[in-house]
Amino acid sequence: MTSRSPAGAASAVRLDGVVKKFGDTTAVNELDLTVERAQVLALLGPNGAGKTTTVEMCEGFVAPDAGTVRVLGLDPVEDSDALRPRIGVMLQGGGAYPGSKAGEMLDLVASYSADPIDPAWLLSCLGLDEARRTPYRRLSGGQQQRLALACALVGRPELVFLDEPTAGLDAQARLLVWELIDALRRDGVSVLLTTHLMDEAEELADEVVIIDHGRVVAAGTPAEVARTGSEGQLWLSTSAGLDITPLRTTLPDGFRVGEAQPGRYLVEGAIDPAVVTAAAAWCADQGALVSEIRVDQRSLEDVFLDLTGRELRG
Repeated sequence: MTSRSPAGAASAVRLDGVVKKFGDTTAVNELDLTVERAQVLALLGPNGAGKTTTVEMCEGFVAPDAGTVRVLGLDPVEDSDALRPRIGVMLQGGGAYPGSKAGEMLDLVASYSADPIDPAWLLSCLGLDEARRTPYRRLSGGQQQRLALACALVGRPELVFLDEPTAGLDAQARLLVWELIDALRRDGVSVLLTTHLMDEAEELADEVVIIDHGRVVAAGTPAEVARTGSEGQLWLSTSAGLDITPLRTTLPDGFRVGEAQPGRYLVEGAIDPAVVTAAAAWCADQGALVSEIRVDQRSLEDVFLDLTGRELRG
């Protein structure tokens, strides 16, 4: 599919100072968020963090109490009629008529578009050929997920909202969806993705935004967020009994250096290429040959748990 986004257009999604309350509960609290054109942004957060409310405001289903929401340059509530043909929405609950057959449902959604993708091709692409005449309620959970994705894409949207797109999918179907999302980005389609799978965010997203209690707590590329507030470990295997004082004085404050075992040295801190270079130079200065050097960085999931807590949420 090919995006119809005009060249030089505004950001696909932009939220500035958005607030949404439900009674005494503040679901979204002065949230700023931007999804650029042809970008995949993964919105992460624990249950109750405000992800669903944020996406529903972008889709025009919920109006903010304060701040501004612009989607493809339009107000998703006031300009709903103009915006809806340009976006695709994949709901986690499916959104199909229970009695409709898979092929009928996709044909119906395609009929609302001026220039739809061929529904038969899309069903084949998503491995739903054999389910074409199967009623929606008799589809497996994975088949329902794939049909929901097909309904979101059949109208050639400029922007797609995907809510847990691989929930309930087996490994093969999950890989297929990943490849399709990557193809969307290459074709210029913007994607706002919510997921609880950290490896999915790391694999697919150009940018990751973690929110908690309605606020952004971290944002950046997956690699940048993985380094947020976290430390790594640098292991060096070389001669035993080296003087570690020169290395301590070379590194910035806050690093910890020690000989964990004879000939095994550990450097703990915000490991980057400059630190690796300094450690190797320290060995060279003492005439010690490095037999092994290994860097262990914390994962995106480690940082996510540090930022949002490890307790189970309702």
